[in-house]
Amino acid sequence: MKLSILDQAPIVPESTASEALQETIRLAQLGDQLGFTRYWIAEHHDLNGLACPAPEVMLGIIGQQTNTIRIGAGAVLLPHYRPYKVAETFHVLASLYPDRIDLGLGRSPGGSAEASMALSGNFLENVRKMPESIEELLHFIHQDFPNENIFSKVKASPIPAVSPVPWLLGTSEKSAELAAEKGLDYAFGHFMSDQNGPAIVQKYRETMNNKLQQPGDVIVAVTVYCAETNEEAEQMAMSSLIASLKREQGDMQAGLATPEEINHFVLSDNEKDRLDKMKQKMVIGTPSEVKEQLLVLEQKYDVDEFMLLTNTFSYEARRNSYQLVANEILHK
Repeated sequence: MKLSILDQAPIVPESTASEALQETIRLAQLGDQLGFTRYWIAEHHDLNGLACPAPEVMLGIIGQQTNTIRIGAGAVLLPHYRPYKVAETFHVLASLYPDRIDLGLGRSPGGSAEASMALSGNFLENVRKMPESIEELLHFIHQDFPNENIFSKVKASPIPAVSPVPWLLGTSEKSAELAAEKGLDYAFGHFMSDQNGPAIVQKYRETMNNKLQQPGDVIVAVTVYCAETNEEAEQMAMSSLIASLKREQGDMQAGLATPEEINHFVLSDNEKDRLDKMKQKMVIGTPSEVKEQLLVLEQKYDVDEFMLLTNTFSYEARRNSYQLVANEILHK
């Protein structure tokens, strides 16, 4: 089993965005040292509690302070940008850090409707054009526009010796079909999808085989909370669960809950039911229990790589979670 890291650059209680960004670097370094396969950082815009709207900036720094781990965006939200600029940016990264760059692509807004308007105007129209945007981006990466195309003489310089590897991120059958149609590797967001993930991944594989007669790599992204005891792991999970519950109830400024807030938070029966449903998508427990749960998911999805997301009330608890999982799975 291969393990990777998905980082949303969370701002933990009583911390700052500056500290959060420094912790993203520290987490990437830890992943590099522990033998994680790749480190991806997400893109969000004007969302309370998340510090990174520009993965490409952080990747330029992280690449310099790590050695072998693959680094990438999880994801660049393509409807906000012109494909040419994205290709140029990731060609710079791939030139700096050869054979280490992943270009994850997504189509969610990553923030409010107002933020989307500020970024790209008519976001929904750009989402509709997502297949064409991906096609254009791939032509810029591979330098293979047809001669009659207006961009056939335009290069996304610098041209790296090894191109960035594009991935499509998604949570639905539609995204799986698009990834297969474009011949892209696929990352499925188990942690944020209520749909039948294994069936979606299987649909991706079948479509790839039918259209391109080739397999595609698949990563499944999972929320994981690991600690020395179940009680500690449960408390880590509750930090994020309570924040999610508050946001669902309209408190869009809710951040990660502190241990004190967790201990004093009173749940109604309906809220308990909702939290139980959220927890069913998570992997929570001691190192051996986390490994057992991941092995079950490995069989369900028929994949060999999981990308772990851990947002909780302290950076120390987050680092410790990744350390414990690595010790249990990668170092035994």
